Amino acid sequence: MQFSTINAFLITPLGIAIFFVALWCAICYLISFLTGWFALARRFRMQSEPYGDLKTAGPFFYTVYMRFWSRYSSVIRLTAASDALYGSVLFLFRIAHPPLRIPWDQIRFSRTKFFFRTYCVLTLGNKEKISLRIPVRMARNLGILERFQAP
Repeated sequence: MQFSTINAFLITPLGIAIFFVALWCAICYLISFLTGWFALARRFRMQSEPYGDLKTAGPFFYTVYMRFWSRYSSVIRLTAASDALYGSVLFLFRIAHPPLRIPWDQIRFSRTKFFFRTYCVLTLGNKEKISLRIPVRMARNLGILERFQAP
């Protein structure tokens, strides 16, 4: 039985590694597109570092939900600065997930319940309207509850 050269290459360690990297990249792009990160990155890609009073939460021990209740568990780090909300993902998942900088005037706040848990919903982008659901504890650590509290 003879294998073609492509089949022979795919069963080598180098072929397996290339296949795995290509699959990883494709999955990261698909996740970015489905969750809305891709849409946000077109308009809110981070151009400058956060400044002012900084409060950071994540990535570990927090589960963040985006569009379609897609889950980022222990992957996203959020930083609340004076000018904007900054978001980034861990290095291994950074493919198709560039760091974001979303100005506070582009964020709407609400609350929701899901399986007996309360989440703070940040609707990101006045045009995109991508929902970011974060645990109340994360919102408290970031100072978001105080920022959006009604006077």
